Amino acid sequence: MLDLSDPQTALLLSVLRNAAALSRAVRAETKPAGLTKGDLSPVTVGDFAIQAMVARRLHDAFPAIPLVGEEDSVDLRTDNGAAVLEAVTWHVSRFEADATPEAVCRWIEMGGSDTGDRFWTLDPIDGTKGFLRGGQYVVALALVENGVAVLGGLACPGLDPDGTPGAGAVVLARRGEGAWSAPLDNPGAAWQRLGVSACTNPAQARMMRSFEAGHTNPGQIDDIARAMGITAEPVPMDSQAKYAALAAGCAEIQLRLLSPTRLDYKEKIWDHAAGALVLEEAGGRVTDLYGAPLDFTRGRMLTANTGLLATNGAVHDAALAAVRQVLEKV
Repeated sequence: MLDLSDPQTALLLSVLRNAAALSRAVRAETKPAGLTKGDLSPVTVGDFAIQAMVARRLHDAFPAIPLVGEEDSVDLRTDNGAAVLEAVTWHVSRFEADATPEAVCRWIEMGGSDTGDRFWTLDPIDGTKGFLRGGQYVVALALVENGVAVLGGLACPGLDPDGTPGAGAVVLARRGEGAWSAPLDNPGAAWQRLGVSACTNPAQARMMRSFEAGHTNPGQIDDIARAMGITAEPVPMDSQAKYAALAAGCAEIQLRLLSPTRLDYKEKIWDHAAGALVLEEAGGRVTDLYGAPLDFTRGRMLTANTGLLATNGAVHDAALAAVRQVLEKV
């Protein structure tokens, strides 16, 4: 069992529970439309508010450990961002009594640190489009040391601890100590250890699919499924919630191929650090499409990697072979 009295683990758990509560409040009480970033992905009040709150708490507890976060406050400081900043500040003030617009911007900017030997990395709302439409999303936070995620967690407001859609779960993992889940809203509930599916037959594997087709290459994923002989219906899910579901044995394969419109795309470290650790500690395996481990030493993006393959481990080599077969035809 994880040592929940460890200061970093205790802070991680507290931050994830509070961030999930903040995200739910935003979705329930605010029209969660925000600005639009240069990459055209929506940015919500929740993204900014969670990063501000989490950054402030991490800095207060561990000021020597920098934070690499997804958001920045540049657009919030413009006239067009004034209304969003007001809403962000109001939501943050419910958790941080001294929140002001200037303080909120300053806290968000704490996430602009560069990577190094030791840092936190945060995705305040992973699966923003799922969040906007009422689907799956997570808050993802991980501690990376010397290029390896050593502690991480996912707050999953739309999953149960067994990885199926439900009332909310929090999932924690520490390198070498397993992956564990518990109800999000019941701090006194027992934790259960997660373990991947025991499926060893590639043809019987279940593949997780994103709702957002623009994030990957659906046609090639279909080709890979055929090459593996997979006949099971795919399991649709947004965000790093897929890692939690894989870790709980609800499916066997997750793929992230390059979209035909974004062939130079590189994954962001905050999109995978926490989720990959959870899956690996549950017995799974995570690599890029060519079998290389994820490299968190290259800055804010996984520039040394191409795409993603995450599995229960037992079908990983078969999946890599199918990926190679399909990609070689391009």
